[in-house]
Amino acid sequence: MQLILAVFFRNKFYPHKLNILLIPTLNLSLPNRFIVILVAKTFAGCESILAEELAHLGATNIRELTRAVEFEGDQALMYKANLHCRTALRILKPYTTFEASDEEMLYENIQAIDWSEHFSLEQTFAINTTLNLSNMTHSQYVSLKAKDAIVDQFRDKYDDRPNVDTEQPDLRIHLHIYDNQCTLSFDSSGESLHKRGYRDYTNQAPINEALAAALVITSGWDKESTLADYMCGSGTILIEAAMIMRNIAPNKFKHRFGFETWKDYDAKLWKSIYNDAIYNEKPAGTIKLYGSDISGAVIEKAKENIENAGLSDTIIVRKNPFERFKKPSDSGTLICNPPYGLRIEPKDILAMYQKMGDVMKQELKGWTCWIFTGNLEVAKFIGLRTTRKIPLYNGPIECRYLKYEIYDGSKKAKKQNTEEELNSDEEL
Repeated sequence: MQLILAVFFRNKFYPHKLNILLIPTLNLSLPNRFIVILVAKTFAGCESILAEELAHLGATNIRELTRAVEFEGDQALMYKANLHCRTALRILKPYTTFEASDEEMLYENIQAIDWSEHFSLEQTFAINTTLNLSNMTHSQYVSLKAKDAIVDQFRDKYDDRPNVDTEQPDLRIHLHIYDNQCTLSFDSSGESLHKRGYRDYTNQAPINEALAAALVITSGWDKESTLADYMCGSGTILIEAAMIMRNIAPNKFKHRFGFETWKDYDAKLWKSIYNDAIYNEKPAGTIKLYGSDISGAVIEKAKENIENAGLSDTIIVRKNPFERFKKPSDSGTLICNPPYGLRIEPKDILAMYQKMGDVMKQELKGWTCWIFTGNLEVAKFIGLRTTRKIPLYNGPIECRYLKYEIYDGSKKAKKQNTEEELNSDEEL
């Protein structure tokens, strides 16, 4: 039996709005679990998307924060959020809050926790700290002081200490100090959830996987029509879109989650949730996704990533400059993250955006085009009227997600009313 969950928050009703399949079949034989407060981290501007994802998974008491969403759920929901949330970066489990107006107070409150209840002497740990309106100004020093408190406690008990592993610790601890109040949380995700496991992270991609998924979801693509990216790079947008279309859990390839080394890890529960996700995947259909890039080496890397994700039967990519892009169907959706001009001569980036507009007008009539850019000045040279302008961030870069409806026939594309339009944003 499949149970569909719906919740209200902020006068919104779900699941109808989110254009994505997420809910696996629930195993109702599992025992009830304690409900706890959890926090999902995300990018600025993606909070409402993540809130909807969590609502679809059955989260309650959802509250949007800045670059985060607070919600309530049990252990099963925490596991599901790590596996299924496409726009989350981490799922944190807050443990305690205490005053930390100086380093001595921080040390004492960290020492007041019995750390042997959370990890053993043989396990490793790491601490990450963020500071805001704090008397203490150096986050690394705060992390070091907290580490000393934990190590000293183990030494006093066992005459030995656990090791620190900043890469893959058995327990990752997050300290968030705001106005001298410290919230200590445990990181259930381990490595950031954007690291899906289908690509090599030695090479920097121009767009984060979680952000790419947010672009696909925001576009409103119906998953029943063609989707293309004529500057696909390593294929991130196409892969995320294909995983959405086929209801593939975004983190099914992840090597290890943080919660798997916790003392309360329930292997049977996790296996049931993971197997349900695999069972609910959709096979490849007739709809294909298309990508192209001017670099042959980049296309080969995209093919490798696509194969790693098991999507070679869904995504077709080839070496081709965007100027030669031909639409594969009469209607569809283009999602593109072109260069912002940070490493390109100004005259070259202007010409590129002008050509992008020309290709959209001449080759993509009947299509909906979305351009994600961090350069609003050159975006004006696309020369088309936007129908939506959504502010988002690509890391520290403030960007806009621009929608263009390329009409055919009597509804011809109109010239863009440049500066006034681009400065009129909408909230996601």
